[in-house]
Amino acid sequence: MASRLAASASTSRLSRPKNPPFFSLSHRNFTLNFHNPPSHPPRSNAFPPLFIRKPGYQWHVRAISEAAAEPSISNKEREAESTKDWKIKMLYDGDCPLCMREVNMLRERNKSYGTIKFVDISSDDYSSEENQGLDYETAMGRIHAILSDGTVITDVEAFRRLYEQVGLGWVYAITKYEPVGKVADSIYGIWAKYRLQITGRPPIEEILEARKKKGDEVCKDSNACKM
Repeated sequence: MASRLAASASTSRLSRPKNPPFFSLSHRNFTLNFHNPPSHPPRSNAFPPLFIRKPGYQWHVRAISEAAAEPSISNKEREAESTKDWKIKMLYDGDCPLCMREVNMLRERNKSYGTIKFVDISSDDYSSEENQGLDYETAMGRIHAILSDGTVITDVEAFRRLYEQVGLGWVYAITKYEPVGKVADSIYGIWAKYRLQITGRPPIEEILEARKKKGDEVCKDSNACKM
């Protein structure tokens, strides 16, 4: 009798179905199967989903249409805005490749200071009237810088003042003292005299003639042409 009861209890335990799990994972194809649906209805989202999936594509982040787009500002406008309180103006030759290396370095440093205003004398928009009467030919002869009070400085002093405005005054600090200053000016004078040949450009006479011809083609009224 006892053995029949034990056997019956054992059979009852074996035949009684177990509660199926909420989900199961197939070891062969790794598919996720839900056996019991959720007891509560899905909540509706108050906001559109951040991620959406398009057929044939990977997951993409949904753009938020309400976000205001940042206004487009050109580099020239941004630079003009950052140097509106300039303390020194640098006149540089934008067609000189070696010169531009130094100009670009100073321009990058100036992003944190905003004290230097850069003026490209090779630009068609260059105006001598806006730069203390310095015409193109004069500005091409050597480095010129203009202080905010209108003072014009040249040669190594110009470099020293420019470097001081971007935290690099120590580079040219020794040139404040003689005879170092005169020696530095002499060395720079040689570079300024031969820089066109060194950089593989034509003589200044040919550059001036080409610039004049270009101006004549653009300007209808000769009074509007500025060298």
